[in-house]
Amino acid sequence: MKTTFDYLYDTYHTDVYQYIFYLVKNHQVAEDLIQETFIKVLKAHKQFRGESSEKTWLFSIARHTVMDHFRKQQREKNKWFGLFNKNDEWQQIEGKEPLPEELLILAEEQQLLYRKLDLLTLDQKNVIILRFIQSMSIHDTSRILEWTESKVKTTQHRAIKKLHQLLTNKEKG
Repeated sequence: MKTTFDYLYDTYHTDVYQYIFYLVKNHQVAEDLIQETFIKVLKAHKQFRGESSEKTWLFSIARHTVMDHFRKQQREKNKWFGLFNKNDEWQQIEGKEPLPEELLILAEEQQLLYRKLDLLTLDQKNVIILRFIQSMSIHDTSRILEWTESKVKTTQHRAIKKLHQLLTNKEKG
């Protein structure tokens, strides 16, 4: 007999993993964060009040888990970079380019979009991933991001406009 947790995991694992992967762009980190997300789900499921769909609730937990990861990463980076002056070559340790095996998996158009997503703000990236890659409604996206629907629409409009500019730009980059 399947538990509620098994149902949630089987139903939403792939979607939540993809969302996390698009944000962190690293399979190992995404695997770690998906595990952390579902551990939080397991611990918090009794507190789920049903004010949103389970999927929306799961994505909200995933978003918070990723944001915690980014904050921790930033603290670590600040700790180490604080030891060196601003002109030191050590500041170039962290690369933003996807790994070669990750690029091979994606089709050429997806690769371009994937690279251009990195040029958006984190808020814009979140909206594009949730709305178009995960096919979330504006309402669900607003609940996950803890924003008003108006802010989601505005951010989506700006993100699409910026992506369009980036994708139609004749310069390579």
